[in-house]
Amino acid sequence: MIPASPDQRQGADPLAAYDYHLPPGLIAQSPARRRVAARLLVLPPTGGWRHEKVARLTKILQPGDLLVLNQTRVVPARLRGHKASGGKVEVFLLNPALPRESLAHGGELHQCLLRSRRPLRPGQDIFLDGEPEVPVRVREKGARGQALVEFPVPALSLAQQRGQTPLPPYIKRPQGPAPGDRERYQTVYAAKPGAVAAPTAGLHLSRELLAALERRGVGHTHLTLHVGYGTFAEPSPQDLAAGRLHPEWVEMPAQTSRAVAETKAAGGRVIAVGTTSLRALEWRAGPGGVPQAGKGWCDLLIAPGHRFKAADGLLTNFHLPRTTLLMLVAALAGRGRVLEAYAEAVRQKYRFYSFGDAMLIL
Repeated sequence: MIPASPDQRQGADPLAAYDYHLPPGLIAQSPARRRVAARLLVLPPTGGWRHEKVARLTKILQPGDLLVLNQTRVVPARLRGHKASGGKVEVFLLNPALPRESLAHGGELHQCLLRSRRPLRPGQDIFLDGEPEVPVRVREKGARGQALVEFPVPALSLAQQRGQTPLPPYIKRPQGPAPGDRERYQTVYAAKPGAVAAPTAGLHLSRELLAALERRGVGHTHLTLHVGYGTFAEPSPQDLAAGRLHPEWVEMPAQTSRAVAETKAAGGRVIAVGTTSLRALEWRAGPGGVPQAGKGWCDLLIAPGHRFKAADGLLTNFHLPRTTLLMLVAALAGRGRVLEAYAEAVRQKYRFYSFGDAMLIL
């Protein structure tokens, strides 16, 4: 991996500086046999790196440290259906947990992503698979395959009954998600339905590991960021220039704010588990780096030059090239150092992306 030149970094394509070569065979297609069995590349504050296992977090983290966990729960947001002609259609719910406009007949309007061989038009019906079939109607068309869809019943309850796990496109399941995907593409502490993608760093943490960390004096607290479909989409040049991302709903509890304040006052480290937790912490960060309790839409873009206020470290997976997630990691650890660490992970055949291995930046 050759770091991009300064000219590239300042050019019209800011994501070009966050590119790297990844052999396709290193993209994990299934999770590790046990959550804590994943490998862990540790980047200590003294520089360099070392190779560990997630299970050894009980030796790596120190008493007084605090893990911040995103307790969003992945909704089976991918619904299969067909047109009256028989043509197949996929209906993907966007932001499934947010309140919707209720209709007189008890249904609701919902923003969706539609995929079909031929474009759908307003007024066209889609018949969702299952017994019995459920008709939904396209009300308005939007950009990039998005549409406002009318459901006869609440869409979230329909997804819980009939939906499929929304695995990322790089995880190949020709026959659809496997039975175990619904459980393994979910953190053990997931509590609030609303995400269409998992906060994947948390997939490595088991209940037993969290309990062992507690016994060591490493606490944990929760927030919620409902991961949206935009996490897979490349941001527009306008958004990058404005320093914003696709908005995602965040809820910061008062108890999390207190836990962070107490940790900082005692000299402990605040470790975000996943880029979603880190974004939420930094978005709500107030005086002294303490996140303010509250809720709202977070569109914060974290890039090199960002001054971190709340988070002291990050547990994260290995991210796709040319993404704002990789840009965020570079903001915390340095772009050159991160690309060198990724090169080492490739050499050592780490497993990449959602079901892959992890990195700890301290």
